[in-house]
Amino acid sequence: MQPDLLTLLSPSNIIIFVLIFTRLSGMIFSMPLISTYPIPQQIKIWLCAIVAFILFPMVAASSSIVVPSSMPELMVFMFREFAIGYIIGFCATFLFAAVQVGGEFVSIQIGISMSQVLDPTTGEQTQVLSQFYTYITTLVFIGLNAHQWLFAALYKSFQAFPLSSEWILSGSLVSHVLHMSSSIFSIGISMVLPIFCVMFISEVLMGFMSKMMPQMNIFMVAIPLKVYVGIVLILIFLSPTITYLSTVIEKYLKGIMEIFI
Repeated sequence: MQPDLLTLLSPSNIIIFVLIFTRLSGMIFSMPLISTYPIPQQIKIWLCAIVAFILFPMVAASSSIVVPSSMPELMVFMFREFAIGYIIGFCATFLFAAVQVGGEFVSIQIGISMSQVLDPTTGEQTQVLSQFYTYITTLVFIGLNAHQWLFAALYKSFQAFPLSSEWILSGSLVSHVLHMSSSIFSIGISMVLPIFCVMFISEVLMGFMSKMMPQMNIFMVAIPLKVYVGIVLILIFLSPTITYLSTVIEKYLKGIMEIFI
């Protein structure tokens, strides 16, 4: 029993565990839902430790790491591993950023952009509709088991980028991440485009009405009317929005997996 314990606690195995833990911490501290501030830091650390303990036998059996001989070299190893994990979680947050863009766009169009609430995921003030669409995206994200896809992408990253000190920011990797981030605005606009079109047409009609009946105070009528019409449109297009978000989330998750192919 003693030789087995000494083998398990050898310097190379300890360093492998620390590097796995570092890559996991990079993803968990940047991925959606789990990285939110209401979750205590102790929970995140224990989650990293448990998942690292599960991945350790598989990673250790397939990696032949050269043990760093100095602390600066070990810091380079850890920085690389943290960067890989952070890229995975950071790419997943693009979805929620796109949803918030769409919510803010609709809030401005409806006329309730001044109403803000506390966002429990970031601890900052955000618009009501952005928070509403964030909750919808969160439910779809959990329903599709997207968090399991992210952990699977992390496991594949150990096959594509084994534990070493070699730099991983290649041109193809940066290009792939930039391509995913460039679709934030298009996803946000596409999600609320039907609502925006109807609201735009209603504003044009109210503009014609103000010219046809100048004695009518169209401004007092337009403000509550836009809010009511906007809420009705959000409820009408709620089901297509969920379907669209499901398709986009699956596409994004496949894109994250393709980083490590």
